[in-house]
Amino acid sequence: MTDALIRRAALELATARRVAVLTGAGVSAESGVPTFRAAEGLWENHPIEQVASPQGFNRDPQLVWQFYNARRATVAKVTPNPAHHALVQIEKRFGDNFALITQNVDGLHQQAGSVNVMELHGSLYRTRCTGCRRIEDRGLEPLGEMPECSRCGALLRPDIVWFGEELPQTIWQEAIVAAAQCDVMLVVGTSAVVHPAASLIPMARRCDISDEKSTPATVIEVNLDRTGASDFADIGLYGPAGELLPKVVEAMD
Repeated sequence: MTDALIRRAALELATARRVAVLTGAGVSAESGVPTFRAAEGLWENHPIEQVASPQGFNRDPQLVWQFYNARRATVAKVTPNPAHHALVQIEKRFGDNFALITQNVDGLHQQAGSVNVMELHGSLYRTRCTGCRRIEDRGLEPLGEMPECSRCGALLRPDIVWFGEELPQTIWQEAIVAAAQCDVMLVVGTSAVVHPAASLIPMARRCDISDEKSTPATVIEVNLDRTGASDFADIGLYGPAGELLPKVVEAMD
């Protein structure tokens, strides 16, 4: 049954004009990046909201930076997996008609070679000054427990969208357009319970004649188990994305 679904997914992709992909923590988990869900929402016995919210940062910025420095150190040790590389191959096929929308902040898609990546939740690589608001790409270099801005001396924070904060509006609007215009949406490694990112999936199922899209997009879900996206999925491929996506790419040829 899985082989037949892989061939069906490959055919949908091969005949599409525009493809959008929504990825979540499950893709990075296969590279060894821990997920909040796997840790039951805790880090070092701290609820994740304590180390990933404006309130938590105001209360104990040193604790928040300990958390993000630990995440940065973890990401520095991992590499993209076959799922990341398969998405690169799909992008090469579609070029400008491909968009990769990710909830991940680890930069593994870019490391694998993906180009058109929309980071909804920010990036571990970047810092944002709490004073002059300057955003800077610092890579994964050690930053210390209370890093300061080299320009104004104010405390830095990770350039991450925390609980209770809005998504970057330009990127969010680009993601909406990509979802609305695609013929196929791949939903990979996301629980589809975090909003507003999860709302992109039903957006893709709508059709907009004014946008020359008269039929709903085909939604292909790739995940270990069924999720909040499953009810919207036309095709469900359940298992490791690093095993399934390369098979889909191979079947597209």
